[in-house]
Amino acid sequence: MSATTVRSRRPAVLLLCCAALLTACGSSGGGGAPVVRAEPVALPPADPAGVAATAAGTGAFGLDLLHTLTADPAAAGRNLVLSPSGLATALAMVLPGARGATADELAKALHTELGPEQYAIATGALNRGGASATGNGTVLRRSDDLWAQRDVPFAPHYLGVLAAAFDTGLRTADFRGDPEGARKAVNSTVEKATDGRIKDLFAQGQINPATRLALTDALYLKADWARPFKAGQSSDRPFHRLDGSEAPVSTMATTESLRYAEGSGGILGEPWQAVELPYAGSTLAMDLVVPAQGGFEAFRKGLDRAQLDLVLGALAERAVDLTLPKFRFDTANELTPALRALGVTAAFGEGADLSGIPGPGSTERLRIGPVLQKATVQVDEQGTVAAAGSGVGVETMAGAPPKQTVQLHVDRPFLFLIRDTASGLPLFLGQVTDPAAR
Repeated sequence: MSATTVRSRRPAVLLLCCAALLTACGSSGGGGAPVVRAEPVALPPADPAGVAATAAGTGAFGLDLLHTLTADPAAAGRNLVLSPSGLATALAMVLPGARGATADELAKALHTELGPEQYAIATGALNRGGASATGNGTVLRRSDDLWAQRDVPFAPHYLGVLAAAFDTGLRTADFRGDPEGARKAVNSTVEKATDGRIKDLFAQGQINPATRLALTDALYLKADWARPFKAGQSSDRPFHRLDGSEAPVSTMATTESLRYAEGSGGILGEPWQAVELPYAGSTLAMDLVVPAQGGFEAFRKGLDRAQLDLVLGALAERAVDLTLPKFRFDTANELTPALRALGVTAAFGEGADLSGIPGPGSTERLRIGPVLQKATVQVDEQGTVAAAGSGVGVETMAGAPPKQTVQLHVDRPFLFLIRDTASGLPLFLGQVTDPAAR
């Protein structure tokens, strides 16, 4: 369990020194497998500049994923929610064990020039900062877990880096002898950490006898609006889909002083409007970016981190006549193809170099197996509930291959971003093309 929860828990630290201890402390089934704590490696504290760069890099990584996942015309018009922070954290737990081209490709995809250990420390600091910036009306919980084959030794230094960066302990499982029992145990832990919102992160077969590690990040947010919408002002209003059709959807309405911006032409090309909705008792907020009718796809394709920063940097207080459809939907993605498209190839093949993970005496060569994320978001008059589970399987090479009053009426497809406005860390990112779709 990570320290990045609203109420932090830090169990006693134990020294993990050999496979015998892993066997003695572990079990193959049930979410209650004991957690063994490695001795944290003494690493320099997170540098503020490195933390800021990591937040910006995670934002760029999230936009890369958005573009990659919507490149297929069949997927481009669907609702989508993903957690850039969740997947970046899961990969940050792999990176300290990667070497050579494997490490270089992961770092490039994550938009970081930090060393693997420094990146892990910066990511952990960002995650703790987001959780500590919450209060009444907002709950943000994060849980990072590492599951390992119970009779396989792992490098103490690798485990110590994860303990130092994420306060991550190690649970043992019998992937080799009981992969289905291990899968259920991993999934149960993620489901519990997300208040039941993320179920079956790993599907059948995605944890198999070749699995040696399963690394998971679970993120849960329940946040009330700082100024809730009044339920009595909600009504059915038309929403204009990408194909030009209309559908009546339950839509909220308010007139408030909010941070608002608009633009036309220039670097972003398509006209757009944006507004920021703050959550109560925290530095978290939801930003809505709404291109003009007919301009959504061109705007999304051209949006990069610099352009998003331009939008967010232009936000200023205005009185806004706002309508916003209520929406709730889930997204599930196997992200190996997306990461390959972003240049991460060595990690998945015979040339993978994760030699910093196995312990002394191990002869197994490891590669990354499935990379998964499930996410959900619900927006209504009271606020937002969002959750994400991210998982990375690490397999032996012998395993199966990886698989003025201004008006903004949000009556057309739009993008949304849930972020920590203090650090800029994007927790959730997505698009809504049909609020009535589940």
